[in-house]
Amino acid sequence: MQDIKPVRVFLKVVELSSFAAAARDLKMTPASVTRIVAKLEKDLGQQLLVRTTRQVSMTSAGALVAARFGKVVAEFDRVTEELLRATRPDRGRLTVNAPMSLGLRILPSLVDRFRLAYPNISLEINLTDALVDIVAENCDLAIRVSGPPTDKSTIWRKVCEVPRQIVASPNLFERMQQPQTPEDLDLAFCMSYASDGQPEVWKLQKEGLKRSFTAGTSIIADNGDFLLSMVRSGNGMALLPDFIAREGIAAGDVVQVLQDWTAAPLWLTLFYPPYEVLPPLVATFTDFFEAYLREVDDLSF
Repeated sequence: MQDIKPVRVFLKVVELSSFAAAARDLKMTPASVTRIVAKLEKDLGQQLLVRTTRQVSMTSAGALVAARFGKVVAEFDRVTEELLRATRPDRGRLTVNAPMSLGLRILPSLVDRFRLAYPNISLEINLTDALVDIVAENCDLAIRVSGPPTDKSTIWRKVCEVPRQIVASPNLFERMQQPQTPEDLDLAFCMSYASDGQPEVWKLQKEGLKRSFTAGTSIIADNGDFLLSMVRSGNGMALLPDFIAREGIAAGDVVQVLQDWTAAPLWLTLFYPPYEVLPPLVATFTDFFEAYLREVDDLSF
């Protein structure tokens, strides 16, 4: 066979169990579909389909061809897509993973602008606070807000630091004294951000002084917006990124705790599979993402 088009036509007939339906889907005439399948059967020396007035069914040889060639065509399409991604900076498909809170705040506007600039790039956006295995998940790149990377199986690019602050509801201090020093913190009221169920370590510094301690275990969550809601309802304090905490502060239902102490910032990082060379399509999104963050002033990054 000179190309895989006959196999594609055959697989479409099998999928839809109809020559006419396959012709409509492929935007071909029924006669052309019939002729191509007949030529494939001749080339293979096997009858692949049994045609009746009511339905089309596969012979045993047809089932074998569908099972084996279906995988070949799928792999051919996958490799073709990878090659396009590797050579075209403005056309193809990207799969992007991002944390939930950050993604909901910046990605709708960013993607809207990106699609205007690159209408031929399709995007699949996956939002999760879990640190996914981007190699196993076939992810082209992941946006992460976390501590400095330790993952040896990926490559990464630090975009900026993400400042954090301890926040609490004013109502909480009607039941307890507001802390003036890190030693005043009641760890039972310090809620933890973590995805592994382990309590969070808070690191604070002030004019050369450093304090490090483990937050409480009564409430551990893997989403910053959930913790902000718990803070607002007076359940305790949380160490949150500025881009989450500032909403409550602006509304007046959240206040900063220990304002003269600085928490260790997180990193906003782009993670990639272990590419030998960054694919042009991935580089296009990376450059656009960084330029967008520079332009938008209200993210506190």
